[in-house]
Amino acid sequence: MEKIPTVGFADLALSRRKVKEAFFHQINLLVDWKSLSKIINKHYSKGLSATGRPSYDGLLLFKVCLLQTWYGLSDYEVEEQVNDRISFSRFVGLSMDDACPDHSVISRFRTAMTRRNGFEKVFRALNGQLEQHGILVKKGVLVDASVTDSPRKPKGKTGYAVVEDRREEDQPATATLTRKQQPGVDPDGRWIKKAGKLRFGYKQHTATDEQGLVLAVITTGANESDVRHLDDVLAAANLPARASVKADKGYRSQENDAAVARRKLRNHVMHKAAKNRPLTEREQQCNKLISKVRYRVERTFGSIRRWFGGGAARYVGLQKMHTQHLMEAMAYNLYRSPGIAMYISQK
Repeated sequence: MEKIPTVGFADLALSRRKVKEAFFHQINLLVDWKSLSKIINKHYSKGLSATGRPSYDGLLLFKVCLLQTWYGLSDYEVEEQVNDRISFSRFVGLSMDDACPDHSVISRFRTAMTRRNGFEKVFRALNGQLEQHGILVKKGVLVDASVTDSPRKPKGKTGYAVVEDRREEDQPATATLTRKQQPGVDPDGRWIKKAGKLRFGYKQHTATDEQGLVLAVITTGANESDVRHLDDVLAAANLPARASVKADKGYRSQENDAAVARRKLRNHVMHKAAKNRPLTEREQQCNKLISKVRYRVERTFGSIRRWFGGGAARYVGLQKMHTQHLMEAMAYNLYRSPGIAMYISQK
């Protein structure tokens, strides 16, 4: 009788490592790291460490941040994992004799890049590379917003002004504090009532292409109106003329219609019924066609939550939360890029 080979834990670990190494190899083929390194170095000065040795390269630290986002790791955890995993250390560019930067170096790098708006520049450059590969396409844009919950919310009965989601047009643009700031509370977080539940944190106003790849992100307090930030997101997405704009009916307003027309874009925002003016049959049909594509931006939010642990604030403050949203967008776009590139090559 032929003996059936057994698979040990070492074999399983090796197979998983090969899968990760294959993914990292695909990313290295797609991305021109040298051009990104030049951008990073403009916003992050390496200098010398406390011992007089050259500090870690900015690109290496950026790759550590990517690993941190892909695997949902803290600064302490990503330091440990890069030291422990061969595939991780190879991806960031460390030899077997080198140690990973400690958690404080990673934190200082993220802070320096955030203060100088460096992550925004890297995000745009990375998207430019994906566009050149034909992976990211700007023929149409999908717009929506999602709340990122912060655990650092006020305790006890809230004394904060609260807005209700999808009713912002009847409410002020911002909500202010009505009580003294509590210690340990994120000072930039805001309240919103969504689906009947109070939530505290931030809102990311996002534009994606029609495949769901992220083109632009604007970060605000959770209470900020989706409607009032459509033009900001379109400006950040840098769309060509005649690109279509698809969004749900909450974005339909005279101001947004004018903004879309001013940018010479096609207005495919879903129609909204008004008092004493129900939707026509044609408008209902248009809404059905738009909804068949528009849902992909919601799928992007869901995938970031499921794959990378998104939807929860890791940091304190508006600027750092914008960095989190940008890193999640870059991690998501890169995570999907090899599959899209393979599909393109087979067409």
